[in-house]
Amino acid sequence: MIETVRASFVIARRDFAAIIFSKSFFFFLLGPLFPLIIGIAAGGLGQQVRQDIDRPVIGVALEETEAAKLADARSALAKSLGNGAIPELLVLEGADPSDPDIRAKLDTASKPLTAIISGSLEAPLLTGSEGDVKRWSGKVALLSETALSGSNPIEVKTDFVAATGSSKKRTQIATAQGGQIILILLTMILAGMVLSNLVEEKTNKIIEILAAAIPMDAIFLGKLFAMLGMALVGITVWSTLGFIGASVILSGMPSLPAPAVGWPLFCVLMVLYFSMAYLLLGSLFLGIGAMATTVREVQTLSMPVTMGQLLVFFLAAFTVTKLGEPVEWFAVVFPFSSPFAMIARAAQMDNVWQHGVALIWQAMFTLIIIRFSVMLFRRNVMKSGNSGRKKNLLARIRG
Repeated sequence: MIETVRASFVIARRDFAAIIFSKSFFFFLLGPLFPLIIGIAAGGLGQQVRQDIDRPVIGVALEETEAAKLADARSALAKSLGNGAIPELLVLEGADPSDPDIRAKLDTASKPLTAIISGSLEAPLLTGSEGDVKRWSGKVALLSETALSGSNPIEVKTDFVAATGSSKKRTQIATAQGGQIILILLTMILAGMVLSNLVEEKTNKIIEILAAAIPMDAIFLGKLFAMLGMALVGITVWSTLGFIGASVILSGMPSLPAPAVGWPLFCVLMVLYFSMAYLLLGSLFLGIGAMATTVREVQTLSMPVTMGQLLVFFLAAFTVTKLGEPVEWFAVVFPFSSPFAMIARAAQMDNVWQHGVALIWQAMFTLIIIRFSVMLFRRNVMKSGNSGRKKNLLARIRG
């Protein structure tokens, strides 16, 4: 066992150094930057379009007469300033202006509300998230002053709303979906490089020379972890550039919805589950490389695996909102969908012990697949060697 680990380290160091210090690796790092730049530009344009199209709705929890005056003021200001400059108002039927639990109306109104005006026209209280309240408090003050026929300047009181139970659940589901998408994209982009590396060495007969000196298990483990190290280096470079770019462009990182386990542990689990997803898919690709001799055969054999990986991802994405149900437990236990299902659990559940069990299970299954791939490769190599010896013997007899 110690000799196998030592030999695996030698193979991993050899392949890792050969890839990292090659000229093509620099272009590999630059590859995702171009679609990333296009995606950022398209996202900025899309956000601007959504801001222009999506009109905020502010709920009105005032007395009937004051609500009517505020609606008239809104109509007058919309004619002079434009309809998009003034938020839409929605009168909340049966709402008490002095109700201390007015913030509950944010989630129970007939329309999604940006904020709620309560209190009175002379002393309006604007309840909502900090960003929305700061954005619209000036317009609310203008509405109140117009409704009171240009009285003294109105000071709008503010009440910032913390995350409610429903909104917190929605943000955690969004974080879970984002984590799953990042995992599947990185895995599918980077895992295919294992195939080309193995087929290239099979073509050059290098793999047979290594097989004569080192156990096959060590060769497969070394190649798999070398490609994983290369993938982690690429992800580190891309993430660093992304954080720097976001900090410069956005003047600081935006506040994102926090997962249930917290951002530090969630980021660690993202790296661990990416590694396990990469090792699981990479070990499958090693088995495919053991059966393939040309790039065309690689493409033919890898297509079913890629499609199966997409189906596994769809299964895990389907179970994001079904925690504890049988279909979600199946996604957790099935090795190839387990990394995606578990990262969704990390976003929505705060218990940590389950991730240790899942990582051990995924590592055990990876070793099983590697052993099976080694058996396929050994049978393939031995077959080619026997056939070559038979051909040489027949040639001698004919000679």
